[in-house]
Amino acid sequence: MVVFRIERRSGLPAYLQIVHQVEQALRMGALTEGDKLPTAAQVAATTKVNPNTTLKAYRELERAGLVEVRQGSGTFITRSLATPQTAPESPLRTRLGEWMREARDQGLTPREVTTLFDTVLGESYPGAPAGPAHTPTG
Repeated sequence: MVVFRIERRSGLPAYLQIVHQVEQALRMGALTEGDKLPTAAQVAATTKVNPNTTLKAYRELERAGLVEVRQGSGTFITRSLATPQTAPESPLRTRLGEWMREARDQGLTPREVTTLFDTVLGESYPGAPAGPAHTPTG
């Protein structure tokens, strides 16, 4: 089950942070078709957001065709966004994990890694959105 983390100082509304985290989990293969998302009450208990915030996020995901709300049963993933290149066993992901460990071993903080990644992303993909949905502290 996915565990949501809400960064209150990010400037991004909590419901969009939930949407983005589900989309990211779908791209990385952490969530797959048929998986059940936590209830609004469960998300509220772990993140301290209003249950209506989660319901708004789930409605947005439903409009995008990524989840299905089954009355009395919950909210379920209906399709994946994963590609072979983002799968846990993919060579690209493996090399990125190795790079992250090297960056950590060399003393870079999560914020420095994010800044470095965003800089190189911008150089490699001109016009890519600037920055992630939230910046880790560190």
